[in-house]
Amino acid sequence: MTEIACFHVDAFTDRRFAGNPAAVCPLRAWLPDATLQQIAAENALSETAFYVPRPGTDDFDLRWFTPEVEVDLCGHATLATAFVHSRLRAGAPTRLRFWTLSGPLDVARDGEDFTLDLPSRPAVSRDMSDEIAKALGGRPLELLKARDVVVVYASATEVRALQPDLAAIGRLPGVFAVMATAPGGEPDADVDFVSRFFAPAQGIPEDPVTGSAHCTLAPLWAPRLGKAVLRARQVSRRGGELTCALHGDRVLLTGRAVLVKSGTFYLDDAPKHLA
Repeated sequence: MTEIACFHVDAFTDRRFAGNPAAVCPLRAWLPDATLQQIAAENALSETAFYVPRPGTDDFDLRWFTPEVEVDLCGHATLATAFVHSRLRAGAPTRLRFWTLSGPLDVARDGEDFTLDLPSRPAVSRDMSDEIAKALGGRPLELLKARDVVVVYASATEVRALQPDLAAIGRLPGVFAVMATAPGGEPDADVDFVSRFFAPAQGIPEDPVTGSAHCTLAPLWAPRLGKAVLRARQVSRRGGELTCALHGDRVLLTGRAVLVKSGTFYLDDAPKHLA
């Protein structure tokens, strides 16, 4: 029987039971994709991260799975992975490089803070979709599109009050996820912008704090607010905060993480060399 360690980490927060939970499974070599997907489904968190050492280097290969699919970019589970590695390895380096479907991602640790170097994903303006507007609710001002659809509202209060039709969002053709955003203002006057993120078709009805979303939100709000460094808050029920900084075609996201629990998966059919 093969044992696979699994760590439950709350990311983009400095307190337990807030931020965005991710599972992290360190591996010595890759399991079959079907097994990775089964583990992610069993965890039933928005993402489970799996990482494997790259032979002959200090780098790692990193993959992320929702309960339904593998995704090409996940910020909070990358932060959680860097956090777990720093806890597991005495004298772990303050800089890590992960190789992913989105290319190499670097993470720098400074005390309790982790800064992720992620690709910028600017959104392009699109005509307003009545179907999307109806599914989200409220009175949207504009619609943009990157990997995800971005819907802009006038106020943080309006974004907080949205009661979206998740089933309708899940049926939108060709849409990976939909995010709602607005500039900061009461009750969020201490941040530059707020957001919410919905991806029901990917097994994530509402994500608590979405790192990859800010690869689109930061380049959206930075020129509008005249700032290169922004404070962001995702106003989900759990909530979470992060700092975003633009650096050329990259977005630097800084946040913290806390360990909530750890456990072990017992696999009868894993290759022996993983034991």
